[in-house]
Amino acid sequence: MMLWLLLAVHVTVAAMWLGAMGYSLFVVQPRLARFVGNDPVQVEEIHRELAHGNRWRVAALIATLWLTGIGLVWLHPGGWPLVAVKAIALLGATVLFWWVSWRGWPQRVFALPAELPALQLRFRRIAIAMLTLVALAFAAGLLLHA
Repeated sequence: MMLWLLLAVHVTVAAMWLGAMGYSLFVVQPRLARFVGNDPVQVEEIHRELAHGNRWRVAALIATLWLTGIGLVWLHPGGWPLVAVKAIALLGATVLFWWVSWRGWPQRVFALPAELPALQLRFRRIAIAMLTLVALAFAAGLLLHA
């Protein structure tokens, strides 16, 4: 019973993170630029409004993935190559999230208008890397429990 509960929480949280990142990257962000006429300052203001207060939500989500993942491995050991892929991918996404939250975001908040396009492009590339890592971890988890 505990295994299924942990698995349900783990898969739900992972799907939420993966879906939210995909929606943000491929639906919301492209529309923002069109909505404000590609003005990087206005795009940045909207990004700040959308991101406000989400750091700790995502940190809690990542912590939940780590804790439930450890619990799943403890209750159902095996499949170590896939567990390693999943853990390395989640570690990579965790490190990128840390960098964005505590290093990159302050740079972005205090950036001059001329610096914004390059920073926005850098953040987009990091977001795509995070999405790829979370998708890889999700796929490894599915294969692990298939």
